[in-house]
Amino acid sequence: MLALAVLLFVVMDPFGNLVPVNSLLSKYPAAERRKIILRESLIALGILLGAVFGGRIVLNTLGLESHSLSISGGIVLFIIALGMLFPNRRAALEDDETDDPFIVPIAMPFIAGPSTISMVILFGEKYPTLTVALAVLLSSVASMILLVASPHIFDFLGHRGSRALERLMGMLLIMIAVQMTLDGFNAYLGR
Repeated sequence: MLALAVLLFVVMDPFGNLVPVNSLLSKYPAAERRKIILRESLIALGILLGAVFGGRIVLNTLGLESHSLSISGGIVLFIIALGMLFPNRRAALEDDETDDPFIVPIAMPFIAGPSTISMVILFGEKYPTLTVALAVLLSSVASMILLVASPHIFDFLGHRGSRALERLMGMLLIMIAVQMTLDGFNAYLGR
């Protein structure tokens, strides 16, 4: 379960979210920023737990198999990771006209993005539901703690340090994305 939680934590990418979340919430005082991050983290946790308990039903209803989810999740994760390596290509903050970011973009897609949801559903196919739910809970709490502390971390690392950390996480996510895609192709070819 701990290995699943660590993998989900890496895919959630709270280190990569330091820069966009702090940029998005820069006009809010620290106390309000913490409240928004807590609220969005809880919403993301609800989305991911919904994927744990309802993901299998959605797959069956749509007639999708786990290998197609693995391949598509790997492709989406790869694209997101490329955006982390080359941040000038990232367009996640282009539509930030709302005064209070509710659900979009912090809860989804920053925390509970398509790749995280895909991975949770895939884990639900391979592991017991309770194990996956606990892994989601652990990784979400760790991500929430990091994001709540992110203004201090952002100040400590500075803009350059945060960008360097984001690019490092992007490289890790590219490797995970390639592995997810290869696993999906292996499952498809071996069926």
